[in-house]
Formats: sequence, C-alpha cells, structure tokens
Amino acid sequence: MDSLVGILVTIVVGGFVGWIAGQIMKTHSQMGVLADIIVGIVGSALGSGVFRVLGLAAYGLIGALIMDVLGAVILIAILKALKVYR
Repeated sequence: MDSLVGILVTIVVGGFVGWIAGQIMKTHSQMGVLADIIVGIVGSALGSGVFRVLGLAAYGLIGALIMDVLGAVILIAILKALKVYR
C-alpha cells in the first residue's frame, strides 16, 4: 500500500512541478499533463543532481519544490535547445 501511495504522490508532485516549470519557461506542450508529469519527475532528479554537484542542499518542502522546479526548468531549456520541446 505504501508503494502505491508513493507512486501517486510522485505523479501528482511531478505534474505540479512540470506545470510550474512550463509556466516559467512559457512552453505549451501538445502532450499536456503527461509531458508535465514526465518533465517534473525527470527535472526533479536533475535538480537534485545539480544541487548535489554544487554542494547545495534543499531543506523542507518549499526548498525541495524550488530545487525540483529549477531542475525541470533546466530540463526544458535543454529540450528547447535540442528542439525537442516547444
């Protein structure tokens, strides 16, 4: 049961993070919610890695969300540079 809740939380938070990053980067994906979820989840992992390399840490819910959104923004910027994401 705990793993199912964890998956659902990951999907919801990933969608929220992807949506916020899309609003910041002014992207309008044709895939909608699915793209937001994927960008949010992958961007969260990217943000965590970037913070770790820079020797930074995110504390608390707000800190983690900021880190996740920054990672998703970086991911969208990379995808836009590769002309994969609009």
